[in-house]
Amino acid sequence: MSKLLVFAYLLGSCGASAQATVTANKALQSAPVPGRGLAQHDFMYAGESHDRKIFIVRQGTIVWTYDDPAGKGEISDAVMLSNGNVLFTHQLGVTEISPDKKVVWNYDAPAGHEIHTAVPIGKERVLYIMNGDPALLRVVNISTNIVEKEIALAAKRPSSTHAQFRHARLTDKGTLMVAHMDLNKVVEYDSDGNELWSFPAATPWGVTPLSNGNVLITDHEGVREITRRGDCAWNFSPANVPGYTFASLQQAWRLPNGDTVINNWVNEWTKSDANAPGGIQAIEVTPDKKVVWALRSWTPPIDLGPATTIQLLDAPSTAEDVHFGQIR
Repeated sequence: MSKLLVFAYLLGSCGASAQATVTANKALQSAPVPGRGLAQHDFMYAGESHDRKIFIVRQGTIVWTYDDPAGKGEISDAVMLSNGNVLFTHQLGVTEISPDKKVVWNYDAPAGHEIHTAVPIGKERVLYIMNGDPALLRVVNISTNIVEKEIALAAKRPSSTHAQFRHARLTDKGTLMVAHMDLNKVVEYDSDGNELWSFPAATPWGVTPLSNGNVLITDHEGVREITRRGDCAWNFSPANVPGYTFASLQQAWRLPNGDTVINNWVNEWTKSDANAPGGIQAIEVTPDKKVVWALRSWTPPIDLGPATTIQLLDAPSTAEDVHFGQIR
């Protein structure tokens, strides 16, 4: 069987349909929003938009905001550490700020490069992927600014910087899951850059390792939970919840109760009904795909804007309690 047929078969075996994505009209922006709105979860929220903004919401109230109107680039990834610091990427660099919004560490990407994903390792190290020619995975000690590890990553078109990578996450085994957007696959790497596992995906944006060893992948087809054998354990597509407007699914998170939270990015640069402000920003579905929460908060004074990443904060977490091989 050709690689193309294998790719089509694996996508089809998960029940997702290319026809399920996008397209809805403005009337769908009045679809029901079950759940308790901003009070459903405590969470940190950020999105790719004209403005660089981050929100922390607790018990239905915005308790902290970051706003950098003078900054350039778009926020693609953000992680809050246990001390309250926020590590975020903004296309043209990666920055860590304290709760009082002071810069703890910053790295500006050189010309022709972009940074769209980063994760903390402990409180002194950051792993990030820098799109470019070559594309590089780096681990840097932010106390010394010394790059402790650098690995070149494959890209389909090295000169097409913007389209290479968006999301990567460390597993509990100390490996790294990377969504290769332009290579149409998700790859697991060890700390020496060796490929351990891969799975085909249609321009994958998000990848989340699960506690059961499976991998949650978000791509143009929807969201799929994939086993290490390549079987589809669960899937979601916009067709499963008719009546809701989706422009672009980017990340997904599995909750302890088995529900899945999926965000919906609204592209402020492309004008269409699906990309119009007012659509659903995030949705929570049960394992049988019943909608129990839909977030739609576009009206001032609580205008969250587009959704690219959400970190749920319902329970205390230590996002930095991870390792990459022997690096901790």
